[in-house]
Amino acid sequence: MRKIPVALVVLGLVTVGLAGCSLPGSSASDCSRPEVSNPDVMDLITVTGDTQDEPEVDLYTPVKAAELAYEDVVTGDGTAITSVNQPLVIDVALFSGTNGEMLAATPYDGDMSRVGSVAQFANFPGFEDALHCATEGSRVAVALSSDDLAEGVADQAGLDDGDALVAVIDLRKVYLAAADGQNQFNSGFGLPSVVRAPDGRPGLIIPDGAAPSDLTIQTLKKGDGEKVTGDQPVRVHYTGVVWGENEPFDTTWDGEPASLTLDGVVPGFAKALEGQTVGSQVMVVVPPDQGYGDQAQGGIPAGSTLVFVIDILGLDAVPAQ
Repeated sequence: MRKIPVALVVLGLVTVGLAGCSLPGSSASDCSRPEVSNPDVMDLITVTGDTQDEPEVDLYTPVKAAELAYEDVVTGDGTAITSVNQPLVIDVALFSGTNGEMLAATPYDGDMSRVGSVAQFANFPGFEDALHCATEGSRVAVALSSDDLAEGVADQAGLDDGDALVAVIDLRKVYLAAADGQNQFNSGFGLPSVVRAPDGRPGLIIPDGAAPSDLTIQTLKKGDGEKVTGDQPVRVHYTGVVWGENEPFDTTWDGEPASLTLDGVVPGFAKALEGQTVGSQVMVVVPPDQGYGDQAQGGIPAGSTLVFVIDILGLDAVPAQ
């Protein structure tokens, strides 16, 4: 059996080339997805076995694919994938469409701390379309044509001309792409306003006038997910602005969300997160004594009041010791 190293093919493909992109239809509310995209191709692929285990795959070889084809072997009812930068935990097994042999696979060991994204599988650009609107809990079989693979991958896999690389993808966990909680009423006179793009990306409008001297926290959207306690890292999108400035000094929305611990951020940021729930969006005004104090930090002047908008996307599993 000819095996391609797992680190090279499955896990060692991290690039930032797709950072900032969105899958077609970036709102989960308008997700639509056929169960089978091309029955003629997918009828050549039979996938069985428990979804928690490495799949059992029988191919009627050679599997030819002129273009991408996929089938939801099992359809989950969890969060949908709407962005290439959306955090997720997946297992992947790869098979040769030429001879049916397994080429590589992730460990299938139940490790939920192995968080990645579709963008990290840069050698498989076809994953972007194959997983658009796929949901947590699903098992998806994919036939990747040569056009759905990065240059050289088909040759490395030993595929004959026109043969597909077959992938079986198990979506263990899909984090939110943006806060999806219920909008909350806040009076907030004299506080910043938040506007949102269709994909959920927030913008901040800082009012004229002095910043509040006390830590001010507003829940803009209230999610119904797990509570942030500090016992687990929290996965967030955030944008930070210095009071009185128009442009953010930092944002995760140009790439992938951040995984944070409450003891790894400034006190005001941590207090804004603690006790909140997954799916919530929070705005916090952080006075200097709850931020960086009288120390300049990068492009942040000393004595600055900071404003953050934070989307709470999920809680990370603590890696096994």
